[in-house]
Amino acid sequence: GIYFPDQKITVGDVEMPIVILGDLAYPLMPWLMKLYTGALDSEKELFNYRLSKCRMVVECAFGHLKARWRSLLTRSDLSETNIPIVIAACCVLHNLCETKGETFMAGWEVEANRLAADYAQPDTQAIRR
Repeated sequence: GIYFPDQKITVGDVEMPIVILGDLAYPLMPWLMKLYTGALDSEKELFNYRLSKCRMVVECAFGHLKARWRSLLTRSDLSETNIPIVIAACCVLHNLCETKGETFMAGWEVEANRLAADYAQPDTQAIRR
């Protein structure tokens, strides 16, 4: 209710709220869509497959952003309100670079992944406890 208050989108003929895609490390919340767990029927397996494909697109996009804008690789001291603004600015700048023909170099992502290894994320098991 804070980030997308009362906003809905229509997919096909179904109206649904805007949600954030998460993985199993996060608790299920009204605004967070995550994978099903446990014994799954074919519908839930298909849902998990499609949700995973969507998350891969998002992760790839953030990978490109982090490769082009290296400041996104490190810890940010920005306030919670400014982080979405910075990410949106990086998206706009990335799109401008692409539009002007400054193509994304695959080597950037390789280098960014190497650098990101120096900034390991905390263990998700510890976070859930």
